[in-house]
Amino acid sequence: MTNQEIQQLVNSWSDKLEFSEEESEFLNVWVSKEELHSICEQLKTNRDLKFDYLFCVTGMDWGEELGVIYHLESTEFRHNIVVKVKTADRENPTLDTVSDIWLTAEYHEMEVYDFFGIKFNNHPNLKRLFLPADWEGYPLRKDYVDEVNMVIK
Repeated sequence: MTNQEIQQLVNSWSDKLEFSEEESEFLNVWVSKEELHSICEQLKTNRDLKFDYLFCVTGMDWGEELGVIYHLESTEFRHNIVVKVKTADRENPTLDTVSDIWLTAEYHEMEVYDFFGIKFNNHPNLKRLFLPADWEGYPLRKDYVDEVNMVIK
């Protein structure tokens, strides 16, 4: 399938989806946090798409909003899609887990939680992955200040 054909099919699932015109070989789609899980489930199980491989999950801080970018591939059809989701709630950012859809998301989501503080609803084992349990803050957020290692001039 071409990116245009994939877009037409996926766009038929919801009127809330937004496809971005980024200069990329991958089709990019913005999904609302409320529809994230259902759209991802359809991306994997649809017989014409079969996005069975989640190969990258990236936490993002866009300033006003926090979010996650998911890169998916179909190992059968060799097409790709990038799914983007965001939340404006910086104090208690939550998204639904997709670890029940792609098992590899379990560790990726723990990493995003560790560095960005985004909690994933229904995640089977959400905890810090790299940082100590008593670490304060989320070091990849733009508003994070490392008071311990700050250089005073």
